[in-house]
Amino acid sequence: MDLESGIYQNHVKQESWRTVLTLAYQSLGVVYGDLSTSPLYVYKNTFAEDIDHSETNEEIFGVLSFVFWTLTLVPLLKYVFIVLRADDNGEGGTFALYSLLCRHAKVNSLPSFQSADEDLSTYKKDISSPAPSTFGARLKSTLEKYRVLQRFLLVLALLGACMVIGDGILTPAISVFSAVSGVELAMEKEHHKYVEVPVACIILIALFALQHYGTHRVGFLFAPVVITWLFCISAIGVYNIFHWNPHVYQALSPHHMYKFLKKTQRGGWMSLGGILLCITGSEAMFADLGHFSQLSIKIAFTSIVYPSLILAYMGQAAYLSKHHDIRNDYSVGFYVSVPEKLRWPVLVIAIMAAVVGSQAIITGTFSIIKQCSALGCFPRVKIVHTSSKFHGQIYIPEINWTLMLLCLAVTIGFRDTKRMGNASGLAVITVMLVTTCLMSLVIVLCWHRSVLLAICFVLFFGTIEALYFSASLIKFLEGAWVPIALSFIFMVVMCVWHYGTLKKYEFDVQNKVSVDWLLGIGPSLGIIRVRGMGLIHTELVSGIPAIFSHFVTNLPAFHQVLVFLCVKSVPVPHVKHEERFLVGHIGPREYRMYRCIVRYGYRDAHKDDLQFENDLVCSIAEYIRTGTNSADNDSTKLSEDMFVVGTPSTHLDGIQMCEDNGPDGETSGPSELREIRSPPVITPRKRVRFVIPESPKIDKGAREELRELMEAREAGIAYILGHSHVRAKQGSSLIKKVVINLGYDFLRRNCRAPTYALSAPHASTLEVGMVYHV
Repeated sequence: MDLESGIYQNHVKQESWRTVLTLAYQSLGVVYGDLSTSPLYVYKNTFAEDIDHSETNEEIFGVLSFVFWTLTLVPLLKYVFIVLRADDNGEGGTFALYSLLCRHAKVNSLPSFQSADEDLSTYKKDISSPAPSTFGARLKSTLEKYRVLQRFLLVLALLGACMVIGDGILTPAISVFSAVSGVELAMEKEHHKYVEVPVACIILIALFALQHYGTHRVGFLFAPVVITWLFCISAIGVYNIFHWNPHVYQALSPHHMYKFLKKTQRGGWMSLGGILLCITGSEAMFADLGHFSQLSIKIAFTSIVYPSLILAYMGQAAYLSKHHDIRNDYSVGFYVSVPEKLRWPVLVIAIMAAVVGSQAIITGTFSIIKQCSALGCFPRVKIVHTSSKFHGQIYIPEINWTLMLLCLAVTIGFRDTKRMGNASGLAVITVMLVTTCLMSLVIVLCWHRSVLLAICFVLFFGTIEALYFSASLIKFLEGAWVPIALSFIFMVVMCVWHYGTLKKYEFDVQNKVSVDWLLGIGPSLGIIRVRGMGLIHTELVSGIPAIFSHFVTNLPAFHQVLVFLCVKSVPVPHVKHEERFLVGHIGPREYRMYRCIVRYGYRDAHKDDLQFENDLVCSIAEYIRTGTNSADNDSTKLSEDMFVVGTPSTHLDGIQMCEDNGPDGETSGPSELREIRSPPVITPRKRVRFVIPESPKIDKGAREELRELMEAREAGIAYILGHSHVRAKQGSSLIKKVVINLGYDFLRRNCRAPTYALSAPHASTLEVGMVYHV
């Protein structure tokens, strides 16, 4: 399963129960690693300082009741039964919800969006407008009318993305540190702290250093590790329940929550920040939906993960209910409830499970940054696909090492799970609040349900999450400032980049030149057409970019075939390969100028290699063969009619391109195919030939156009790239000057060049510099 065919695996996932169960097994290692390691630190963080574990057991039973109902209401009810249904063509996560809203309410933030993009098969899935008289229709028109609401929606989605990135820094730190903290029971109190931090840092460095190998190389170990860990904590939980307190199940009653808050009051409310950690990793069920299926994730959680976690927390509570005078500060830690003979084996399994959980959140961070970058909200970074089978397994070197440094800084700076937990809890609950807000809009705009249902959803789950959010926020000075600071930095970077990119595109649109202008300057400048193909990269989907007019007025010569290439993203997770290329003429046919728009989804793998070039040329050839026959053949026609064109990889019955070396290197094709060949040349060189089907017939003009395209490809491709310097125009405000001249310029100079610029041969590349005053 390659990158292109594998991306639609979601439609094949529900073929059989065997497939569903296999996916459910695999999801245990990828989705639930973080959630399953939360018993390591929940009780320890809850009882850190706000409340005490007394002889009456009211505190421990109240905490157990809170944990049970929180796990039941948020991961089980909210995510498993409601949020998982809001998938975007099989994909999940914050950007999936934002993408759904963009398509239903047309609040898309991408400036290069075209009406032709709405004809994509994945775009049109389940799209229907609400009835005109409904609240949904009024809400839709309001969102489309007010630009400020669209920006608020984008900022909300970016806030969720920033908190996911923050979670990618904090989760590995707290998971690994909590797992390693088991050595505290085997060493003297004054010695173990000198061991925990170095060991945790070594494990974290090894974890990040191995990222470039990709999860697929060790992925087969993930599910067995998590299953073993869940079996251990559930078995230990069952043992503790029957051995210490078989009646602990009574603590599951909501009445114990009331008694807990009545007794502890403000301290109990502040301790909710520790209880919140029992649902860390719940968002992964939705975010990783694209790799599995709804049914497989539901089966794994309801049948294995949920009961195992409940038993683990009940077992710890049962043990602690009979042990009130345990030495030192670790009386409510996880490892004290583990039988002494099993502590070292459980410690090893816990460390492995923490590494697996950390791996999942790191990969998720890579994925969210790729999506932000695809939607023009994050500076370009190098994206390495570590697996040819699974498109979601990527590696971003710059982000990986940044995460590692920040993760080590958090571990060394805090050196305890209490402050790490405060930081992680705030990041987790903020993402959940963002999901709740976006889901309420999805219920009205996408599902066309009653606004009352959306309000009930927000009030019920929003109230629960707001309660936990307030308890986490009150710990601002005790660690909760970390995700806020990190999110603020990433949010500034995203907003500056998005604003600068938007202004740059607007300048391109305002300063583009018409086809009439290009056709009119030919006689006055004496433009010469030289052999070969000129590939002009532009972000415009219509008109001729200013860089080309700047180029042609200073050097009045361009290639015999010109292709204006626009590589852009659309608000869908994937674009089918047969719908990827959109091709059309620019000006009359005899000018041999074409526009080719290449469309990618926000989770698609971008290919900029020789195969991409061949697909591009073949798509133009196929357009010449079929598109011109259906279009008006008037040579004076100047409108740009774009056609979706397949490539050799998807349309085997279309035009194929073959290359051979030397004039005698010709190979004969099938008898039913005709060939258009370039004229013989004297010097040996790479020859290009198009093999076209016998039917339908093509006219003489199209045959001549194909011959010229073939000759141009054979002569070679020249890459004309724009190198823009963006500056705020005179009279701009101080804030705009700082954002554009300092912020955006710094990010542009230090980010990666576009992938097509990296793949273009240096000998064939021509950069055209131009100053943009925005």
